[in-house]
Amino acid sequence: MRAVIAEDSVLLRVGLIKVLETGGFQVAAETGDAEGLLAAVAEHRPELALIDVRMPPGFTDEGVRAAMEIRRRWPGTPVVLLSQYVEERYAADLLSANTSGVGYLLKQRVADVADFVAAVRRVADGGTALDPQVVAQLLLRRDSDPLARLTPREREVLGLMAEGRSNAGIAQALVVSESAVAKHINNIFAKLDLPVADADHRRVLAVLRFLGASRT
Repeated sequence: MRAVIAEDSVLLRVGLIKVLETGGFQVAAETGDAEGLLAAVAEHRPELALIDVRMPPGFTDEGVRAAMEIRRRWPGTPVVLLSQYVEERYAADLLSANTSGVGYLLKQRVADVADFVAAVRRVADGGTALDPQVVAQLLLRRDSDPLARLTPREREVLGLMAEGRSNAGIAQALVVSESAVAKHINNIFAKLDLPVADADHRRVLAVLRFLGASRT
């Protein structure tokens, strides 16, 4: 899989290249700013764009805006935002537009190479990957509305869904059976008053409700 990296720290950029190459990616281009990122994506049409949230010239949300521009101009391009701090609204901004092929991870996750590569590959394959710290912070804030109907176990399951884990992955994390996970997920759908639809669509709606990103 071809990847492009946008990160203004040269040292971290070099490290990210090594990590991605370890995971079987080919880094087609690297850059330190949003303008260079858009040019690289236009040229290489990568299967993954790994993007720092804060880049020159303003070091605010240049990476987020570039990621959304990539999704607008080249729909379906998987993007992973990297941030020094938990700023979950950026994940919500991306997910509100499209829930496939989106990731938001803290830079400290790079140190755990295996988990980081697994999360990035999940996004490249069309899934989602939210940093556990982002999910934990969201859980603390969602103490009203229909989410308050969920049991502690159901909130755990929804949190793991938001991280992008499959039913099997959730079952492994909670040390329960997949059938138990499926039951919890069906309860979540019912308690969040989600419309009857295919399971994947309802799963996305549940995560959006969790993030507070739904515009409906």
